[in-house]
Amino acid sequence: MLARHPSLLLFLVIATLIGVPSNGVAAERSLILATTTSVRDSGLLDALLPAFTEQTGVEVRVIAVGTGAALRMGREGNADLLLTHAPAAEQALIDDGVVTRRTPFMQNFFVIAGPAEDPAGIAEAPSPEDAVRRIFAAGAGWVSRSDDSGTHKREKSLFRAAGLDPEADRDGLVHTGSGMGLSLQVAGQRQTYILSDIGTFLAFQKRVDLVVLSQPGPSLLNTYSILQLDADRFERPLHGEEARALEAYLLDPAVQKAIGGFGMDKFGRALFTPLHPTADGS
Repeated sequence: MLARHPSLLLFLVIATLIGVPSNGVAAERSLILATTTSVRDSGLLDALLPAFTEQTGVEVRVIAVGTGAALRMGREGNADLLLTHAPAAEQALIDDGVVTRRTPFMQNFFVIAGPAEDPAGIAEAPSPEDAVRRIFAAGAGWVSRSDDSGTHKREKSLFRAAGLDPEADRDGLVHTGSGMGLSLQVAGQRQTYILSDIGTFLAFQKRVDLVVLSQPGPSLLNTYSILQLDADRFERPLHGEEARALEAYLLDPAVQKAIGGFGMDKFGRALFTPLHPTADGS
């Protein structure tokens, strides 16, 4: 029976992992946050969520997956709140009435990273699109997450803009099917190129021995949004009150200021730029 309902099977597996009863009702004063792996791997959630739970008594059960998987969880009612970074895919859920509100709350840039010797010479490329063309013209390697994440979606968009087929197989192309942290480690082991969000890259840079070789540009802008779901669409009762409380917390000026300073002590630079006024009015 379950084999005929893969969405139900997925939810039961998730429920088992995080302790949600099989009837679909989560524990009181908790919520399921389906989020991109980059926000977890950068360490931001570990820095922000404990204070939220302390202030509100709401436990946040984080499921960090690729954005595509997070959006599917939202479409199927298997999460209470989404935190993703793929605007076009998010808009599809808004158009279908699954998401009632999308609130961009922070941003940074994607980067193309690679070995310091830069065999394809992309550090001199005038654009990210030209950098990608140079990599494949040189026959240099590339590691792709290939997991339908926001990063993978942006990679495919970048390839198309460069005149390349994102689905084509190429020499030196490695598909990990994994999150950003593991994919960076694979790229580091192979000393090859990869597209990453800057936050996760900086968190892993010392472990992977790669450097940023691209320049910031519009095609690499990376916006993270909070997505509220329409609770009336689903049989599973959503924890809407808790989800709205977490959104309000992430948009609070003091928390926005903390987001804007996250990474300064460890990396000497902020990993994210807040999109709402901070406590000092900046």
